[in-house]
Amino acid sequence: MPKKKAAVKRPAKTTHKPGKTRPTKKQHATLDMIRHFISQHGYSPSYREIMKECNYTSVATVSLHVNNLIKRGHLVKRGNSARSLELVENVQEAVQSANNHKNELVKEIEARFKSLEQEVSEEILNEVYVLVGALKVLGHQEAAAAYAGRINQLQS
Repeated sequence: MPKKKAAVKRPAKTTHKPGKTRPTKKQHATLDMIRHFISQHGYSPSYREIMKECNYTSVATVSLHVNNLIKRGHLVKRGNSARSLELVENVQEAVQSANNHKNELVKEIEARFKSLEQEVSEEILNEVYVLVGALKVLGHQEAAAAYAGRINQLQS
């Protein structure tokens, strides 16, 4: 009679934790290549460029590594267009920069409103319009709308 094989105990599956997970060696090489390419060219590489540079044998391999880097929190893909990869640290830096710019713009706008309260000047009013427009461009529509309301009150 044959002996029964002992059951192999496997560790319980763990769920994926949000945030960054360390990349594998191949993923790290891919990430470094993407980082270097973006710093040189100002836009992300195509999958074929990644394939050639990292010596992968197919675009499917690149896709596998890129998708895993996205899941692990190192890359972001904007839409389904070509060259739409962004490094997460660049996205975070851009958001922080936009917030810093918003704070600076708000200070400038408030200073100009103080000047306008003393004397309504067409020149200062035009500066406020430009600064409020900059808030809109940075994606801070709520703040821009609030300032637009204040501008309308000054003009009436």
